[in-house]
Amino acid sequence: QVQLVESGGGLVQAGGSLRLSCAASGIIFSRSMMAWYRQAPGKQRELVASITTLLTTNYADSLEGRFTISRDNARNTVYLQMNSLKPEDTAVYYCNTKGLSAVGIWGDYWGQGTQVTVSS
Repeated sequence: QVQLVESGGGLVQAGGSLRLSCAASGIIFSRSMMAWYRQAPGKQRELVASITTLLTTNYADSLEGRFTISRDNARNTVYLQMNSLKPEDTAVYYCNTKGLSAVGIWGDYWGQGTQVTVSS
């Protein structure tokens, strides 16, 4: 059973920082591309950042270099460092991976989400 468990969300003032973590189990983490998405109220879910097994990263253009995605294969964990937060970053942030589980079942797997609220 694949589980993605996010943590690190919360309430922060504009200009502050947060680091989100996503602990994965049930997948071969070192062979899995990982991503962070977010969904603000009334808006569609959007890709924030992704990181491949070769550590190639991709970011939403709107972030302007404020966020950094990283991974620790020894801990089966992916991180999202968020700096210079803005009120428009307020959203539920989701961890995601698409691929094979440890028992060979292909899927599009999501965590339960963690709320990030940025006050002005």
